[in-house]
Amino acid sequence: MKIIVAPDSYKECLPAKQVAQTISRAIECPGAEIIEIPLADGGEGTLDVLAGTFKAEMREAIVHDPLGRPIKASFGVAGDTAIIEVAQACGLGLLEPAERNPIKASSYGVGELLMAAVDCDNFIIGLGGSAICDGGVGMLSVPGVKQLLAKSHVELLCDVYAPFVGASGAARVFAPQKGASPDDVEVLESRMIATANAYYAETGLDVSFIPGSGAAGGLAGAFLAFSSARISKGIERILELTGFDIAARDSDFIITGEGKSDAQTLLGKVPYGVLQHSRDVKVILVSGRIDNSSELLASGFAQLIEVTPRTMPLPQALNPETAKSLLESAIKNHFLGPKS
Repeated sequence: MKIIVAPDSYKECLPAKQVAQTISRAIECPGAEIIEIPLADGGEGTLDVLAGTFKAEMREAIVHDPLGRPIKASFGVAGDTAIIEVAQACGLGLLEPAERNPIKASSYGVGELLMAAVDCDNFIIGLGGSAICDGGVGMLSVPGVKQLLAKSHVELLCDVYAPFVGASGAARVFAPQKGASPDDVEVLESRMIATANAYYAETGLDVSFIPGSGAAGGLAGAFLAFSSARISKGIERILELTGFDIAARDSDFIITGEGKSDAQTLLGKVPYGVLQHSRDVKVILVSGRIDNSSELLASGFAQLIEVTPRTMPLPQALNPETAKSLLESAIKNHFLGPKS
């Protein structure tokens, strides 16, 4: 029996590595080969996953958070490659809900994080989980960033293919999720249009409607304009880098999951990426909360396991020790495994 355990993080609760370890520990299948492959899609947890994959050295830098406060941010270095997760410097998780305001939030800290890795030639950038919608203006205002980007190879990992501006762009679709009011959205859209025009005047590249340029509040567009960056679908690239396809080829079961699964999971999040690469192996979805169960089962998941009781308050469910205990119990009580 060979079982692959390949989850995303349980956001704001457990990193993917701890989720994988907890699931593995709970599987009651004596003699089974259990392989843990923690995953991410370019958002929260990407740094941890890729640092482990590349055996990168973890470093810290003092940068400014979205509201200009100094914080410590981590990044990884493997040879001449830097692994940057923008959420370390401008993530929603750095702000209290009442502080979220993309009118004021800046990507300046991302530029500082890049400059902390100035000796690197290659950058892998995880773009998810940002609190910003400044089109990368803050990042580019850090001295030396434009010169660094011009000489570097940059790969952008994202799960969002929104353009820089427009009805499906960064401001109109994602800014409300970051605390923007309807009036704020109009202000932000005007700023993004002006920023795209400024980038075009300076670089000759119009990022306005490039798919993916609106990722991370338009940070992707700034990278595209000022470097030779290419955009990769986060989960696809991370599956490739972690060797998932090879490991899963002769497996009997694959267990994946995330903090909350619903219809949006099928738009390219980690569990759906795992399912797409399962090669007809049974895929078990184990998530903290599961909605739209019929749609998820119809997409091909063999079994759905919801970890958190519906009556449990969210703050309690997000406690890491509580989450690990619930996850372990859910696997022991509901994973069909070789019984199915």
